[in-house]
Amino acid sequence: MSNLILRPDWHLPERQVTSETAFFNRRHFLLQLGFAGTGLLATQGCGNVADAAANAPKAASKLYPPTRNLSYDPGWTLTDEKTAATYNNFYEFTTQKDRVHQLTTKFEIDPWAIEIGGLVEKPLKLDARELLEMMGVEERVYRFRCVEAWAMIVPWTGFQLSKLLEKVVPKAEAKFVKFVTANRPEQMPGIQRLRGYPWPYTEGVRLDEAMNPLTLVASGIYGKPLPKQHGAPLRIVVPWKYGYKSIKSIVKIELTATQPATLWETLSPEEYPFESNVNPAVPHPRWSQASERLIDTGDRVRTLPFNGYAKQVAGLYKA
Repeated sequence: MSNLILRPDWHLPERQVTSETAFFNRRHFLLQLGFAGTGLLATQGCGNVADAAANAPKAASKLYPPTRNLSYDPGWTLTDEKTAATYNNFYEFTTQKDRVHQLTTKFEIDPWAIEIGGLVEKPLKLDARELLEMMGVEERVYRFRCVEAWAMIVPWTGFQLSKLLEKVVPKAEAKFVKFVTANRPEQMPGIQRLRGYPWPYTEGVRLDEAMNPLTLVASGIYGKPLPKQHGAPLRIVVPWKYGYKSIKSIVKIELTATQPATLWETLSPEEYPFESNVNPAVPHPRWSQASERLIDTGDRVRTLPFNGYAKQVAGLYKA
């Protein structure tokens, strides 16, 4: 992405983008007034890479280090792991990116039951460790783009969601895939604080989007098991969509006939619509999406349609 750095004569001026300080101060102010459900920021998938040593699960350690799939290794420069280690959005713990990793110590991730059901012929309910042993894992390097206009490049470990869905055999009437995050207020202090939010965190995609080879069930990052602040032990990664679609710490995958209600679309549909494909030509209501800030270098680079994955996914969409 370094060749896309914007030149001073035409890059988006920082004054046109809401500063992070102002952004979070505004949320804090509104929360104090009781407006907890205004949907000012996207959660879940936005913050992503972590220092795996502190909060990584011990389960399935024999799967690491993974083998990198060279078909998903464009040779991009990875985001600095240490820099990204404390840059996480996970509102179930806190709205402060630099504190998420400090608040996950009580979050229990082993054992971890996950259910795959709904409109399927062969539903499954098993432990995350069993699922990983059954599916196997590989490493892929993906771009990650947050709706807040920052970005990174990270190596995920996981398996294609399509391969899991093929095992459970979707019924003909299944059109969407719904994902649900763990809901444990006693372990996730942010849930108690943000009482106006429709917990548990829920996301979804169309079935054809879920079946695209890019859509990943991630269990690790930087060659190690996924840390808690990144959604251990299992999360979804949909790299051509804004980060809040990449839901963390999933406990349930459900195939449905109708479009599922999702947390951020419920709170603010004009800001966080269901589809949420990365599109530099369509601004967020409060800031431009034409460029993004790399979190480790601070470089501002042009945002690419579908986050650079247009060749693989543009055919899914009519417009």
